[in-house]
Formats: sequence, structure tokens, C-alpha cells
Amino acid sequence: MDLVPVDAAHEEHAAFDKHAGHHTHDFLKRFWVCLVITVPILFLSHMIQTWLGFTFRFRGDQYVLLLLSTFVYIYGGMPFLKGMVDEIRANAIGMMTLVAIAITVAYIYSAAVVFGLTGMDFFWELATLIDIMLLGHWLEMRSQTAASKALESLVALLPSIVHVERNGVVADINLKDLHNGDIVLIKPGEKIPADGIVLDGTSYVNESMLTGESVPVKIQRDDKLIGGSINGDGALKVKITGAGSDSYLNKVITLVSSAQASKSKTQNLADKVAKWLTIISITVGVATFIYWFTREADMAFALERMVTVMVTACPHALGVAIPLVVAISTSLSATKGLLIRNRTAFELARKLNTIVFDKTGTLTQGSHEVQKVISADNNFSSDELLKYAASVQQNSEHHIAHGLLKKAARNNLSLWPVEDFTYMQGVGVKGKVNGNEIISAGPNYFRQINQSLPVLPGTVDQQTESVSYLLINGKLAGMFTLADSIRGSSAQAIDDLKKMDIKSYLLTGDNESIARSVAEKLKMDGYFANVLPHEKQDKIKSIQADGRVVAMTGDGVNDAPALAQADVGIAVGSGTDVAAETADVILVNSDPKDVVEMISFSKATYGKMIQNLAWAVGYNVIAIPLAAGVLYPGFVLSPAMGAVLMSLSTVIVAINAQTLRNKFEK
Repeated sequence: MDLVPVDAAHEEHAAFDKHAGHHTHDFLKRFWVCLVITVPILFLSHMIQTWLGFTFRFRGDQYVLLLLSTFVYIYGGMPFLKGMVDEIRANAIGMMTLVAIAITVAYIYSAAVVFGLTGMDFFWELATLIDIMLLGHWLEMRSQTAASKALESLVALLPSIVHVERNGVVADINLKDLHNGDIVLIKPGEKIPADGIVLDGTSYVNESMLTGESVPVKIQRDDKLIGGSINGDGALKVKITGAGSDSYLNKVITLVSSAQASKSKTQNLADKVAKWLTIISITVGVATFIYWFTREADMAFALERMVTVMVTACPHALGVAIPLVVAISTSLSATKGLLIRNRTAFELARKLNTIVFDKTGTLTQGSHEVQKVISADNNFSSDELLKYAASVQQNSEHHIAHGLLKKAARNNLSLWPVEDFTYMQGVGVKGKVNGNEIISAGPNYFRQINQSLPVLPGTVDQQTESVSYLLINGKLAGMFTLADSIRGSSAQAIDDLKKMDIKSYLLTGDNESIARSVAEKLKMDGYFANVLPHEKQDKIKSIQADGRVVAMTGDGVNDAPALAQADVGIAVGSGTDVAAETADVILVNSDPKDVVEMISFSKATYGKMIQNLAWAVGYNVIAIPLAAGVLYPGFVLSPAMGAVLMSLSTVIVAINAQTLRNKFEK
């Protein structure tokens, strides 16, 4: 995915806002001007005078009426006439074409009546129709603009000025001039300008707008900061690691923009329905004209029925039904720590009946702490074993490596450089350290070389502790046990899934005892232990073979094949770990409860889509026959009333889409 630098994103969204704002203002301006001109048109209309019981006639009044209506037709109808030309050029005849044909037919017929054609003009219907259409478009565009507010607020999170320390002197620079490696000072209450690492200072930082985490996070030396979050009451000195396109915020903006622009299956269906409804409306309109003209021999009435059908059937509500929900749900989910990369997969999440969880970092904290150092060779002390293990693991991002490195740091051990470093996926690492061939690996290493596992001392609790083995020059030298703790929210998440009738399974490379222990504690439906990364995909396939709709949650790196295989791939990762290319949805907080939230969000979003789709289509099913005159002479739907109903349906659909916020914006 191509990333847009944040400063460019500022300019891009500013340009978008200006462009959208211009069009929104243009519709409103045309509406007010046309509304003013409509007043004398109504006053001069013979039909209105008859209805209201007064007469105001003067010589040439019909020409004044024609002149005023011509202005409304050209000035007020221009957006629709231009839209029709654009649709015809793009070979995508749709709503604008239908509106343009309706107002053009109405205008030409009424003008012909002025110049002698037998019949009654309906300039007043033409004027009120254009007024209502302009108002409806303004409301629609205003709603679409409102739907992007959350995304705009993300862009606005960054400060414009940054305090940078260079050569011992602090100077204020523009955000666009900030680079990776710069040292910045962040004062209490200021916004964090970019991703970075704290060099000095302690504070509490509010990351709620970015991660959905409502409680301020305590930040101190060596902790990571996310650009766009807000500093608390402490001063921080920070080294910038993610300026511009490298920043977490920029990735969020890019993901959200991409997701809002993408179309799901439901949205594609809506587009097809809108196209066919337009074709049907024109066909029914022409058929209505032929029917009534043949039956009544009344050109004015037949034409009025045709125009009414076309105006009433304008699928504006259908056109806005899905895009509004998409825009709102995508931007709103981003503020809740749910980043949607694939809208179709997100939409499918409502059908999930099986969730497979990777263990480490998802259901557990992922912060493995070294519990025991066990020597298998008296030639090496415990600190030497730890130094060798940490040295060979120093280039690895695995949780075992983090645990060993933390323990070495606590013991004040300086590391040796590692040469010929190799990562063995799902097994461990190897390299040359201090002149020795070193392997630091888990139980899968011995299975891979068809050797039995070394015997562990009775003091090792195999139900809670993972074991990492250290081999020096091909000989077992020592073992390290590490323990991970289950997240406090994991049990609640699994329980919530059970209430949704969704099965949960644990998938891990850990041994059978640990896998069983975690699965039983969380009351999961089953587990898969000792699974290598490339085998995880096969496990997902086997579950899918039973007809299950499966989601896989993992870290987006080792679990990439399984994430891609699953019906819905869910990557978990805090802070800057948002670029899991194989995932459909990214959970910023790595919290298993967010999986439940994502499913609920998917169901609510799809529900709103279907509600809007049903309303838009259902309205036309009822309104088109009425417009065609099926209840004549008992009831006749006028063109203006048809336009009112059409615009009203659009407004109702827009309001219904906005109610999605009520469920999740708490």
C-alpha cells in the first residue's frame, strides 16, 4: 500500500474539504436563489391561483412566468444537466440523467403550452421540483461531509510547530521539516508530533483518539510514543522514529481513506440496483405516458404522469444508502482501535462462527519473563548461558528473545556481536557468537531433527512455563524457562463469543501442556499445540473444510499464511504494528475483547446497510405505481409531491446511517 506523508495528507484533505465544501455551498446557494424566484412563479401560476381562490392576471403574464422558470431551469437545473452529460460520457446512466430528463421534459412541455400547445403548464411543479432536488442534494452532501469528520479529526491531531533540539539549541520548526532521528521537546499538554522513543522524562499520555484506549498511558524512558497523542503534565525529550509517511497516524489515515473508498459486495449490489432502477424508471415513465395519452388523449396529463414517475423514482436514497454507512463505520471504527483494510471481509465478520486465536500477545500478555536458567553443561555458568542466548537472539523480534534480552539487561550483561544470524521460522535462531556456533530454539527444533526432547527437572511447571534450549557447537548447554500471563480481558472475550454461539480455538507453537492449560482456563472449545507457522494455514483449512466461517487472529508476521487463509484475518499489534499486509482488520490494542467488538460492529454496520437498502428500494416499489396513476382518479401524486417524497427518503436514509454512532460512540 502506498503511504501518503502526513503533511501531504493535511494538504490532500484540506483540498478535499475545500472541494466538497465548495459543492455543498454551491447547492445551498442555488437552492436559496431558486427558492426566491419560485415565489413569484407560484404567485403567477393559474393552478395555484385556482387552488387558493384568487386571480391575478395581466397581459403577458405567461411570458413572465416562462422567463422566471427558464432562469430556474438553467441556473437551478445546471448541476443535474451537467451530471447527465458526465454520466452519458462515462456510459454510466444513473440518477443525474433521470433528474435532468424529468426537468427538461417538464420545461419543454410547459414552454410549448405558452406558445400555443393545448394543455396546462406546470412551471410551478418544475420550480418546486428543482428547489427540492437542490435541497436534497445539499442535505446529502452535508451528511457525507459529516461522515468524514472523524477522519478529518485524525488529520488535525498533529501540531503545526515542533520544538527541536539541534546542537544543544531548541528551535521551533514546521512539522513538515521534522525528520527521523531528530530530538524534540514535548511540553505538558502538547500534541506528540510524530512516533518516537522517550529519551528522558515521565508523563501520562492520552492515546484515546488513536487507539481507543480511554485511560492515559504512563510513559517513561525507552517507551514508544505515537504521533497525534496528547502529552499530560510531564515534559518529555523524544527521539523521532516515525516522521511523515513512517508514522502510525499516517498509516491509520491511509487505511481509513482506502477502506472508505473501497466497495463491499453490498455496496456493489446497491450500485447495480440503482442503475437498473434508473433504467426501469425511464421505461415505466415512457410506458406511463403512452398508456395515459392513448386512454385519455390528454397530452398534459400523460406528460405529468411520466414526469412524476421519473422524479419520484430518482434513486438518490439508494445512491447514498451504503456509502454513508461505509464512511461512518470506517472512520468511527478507527477511533475505536479497529482498522479496516478489507471491507468485504469486515462485512463477512457478521457470519463468523469460529475464531482461532494465536496465544502469545493475543490471549496472553506476550511479555515472557525468564523464570529459571538450567545448566546442562558445567563448563558454563548461568550468566554465560544467558549471555550466549541473549547475544544470538538480539536481532530477533520474538517474545522469547525479548524475555532473554530483558533478563540479560537486568543482570548487567554486555552482549557479544552475532555473525551469520539466521531466523528458523517456528523453531528459533542460530548464529556465530564469540567463535561458537549457537542455536537458541524451542521444542520444535528437536522434532525437526527427529530427536527426543531433553529431560526437564521436576521444578519446571510445564503447564505454565515455556522452555527455550541453548545449544553450543551442537551440544545442549542449557535451558531457560519463561512464563507468560493470560490477559485480564481474555476470559470475558471468550465468554462473550460463547454467548454469540461462536466457537473459539487456541493455535500455538507451545507444548501440549501449556496449550491445554490456557484453553481450559479460558474455557475454549479446543486447542492446537506444537504447530509450526506453515502448519497453521493447514489447521485453518481443516476447520473451513467442515463448513465453518473462520477468523484467525495473529501478529501478522509468523501467522501471515493463516491470516490469508482465514475468511477474516485479524492482525493484533499495539502502537506502530499496523502494517500487517495479510490482515483484513487490525486491532490496535491487541485486546481480545476487540474481536468481539469488531463482530458486533460488523453486524451493526451490515444491519444499517440492509435497512437503508430496504427503505430506498421499498420506497420506490410503492411510490412508482402511485406516480404512474394506479389509484387515479382517487389519488394522483403530483411531480412536486413526488420530489418531496424522494428527497424525504434520502434524508431518512442519511439520518438512519448517522444512528450507527449512537451504538458505538460512547
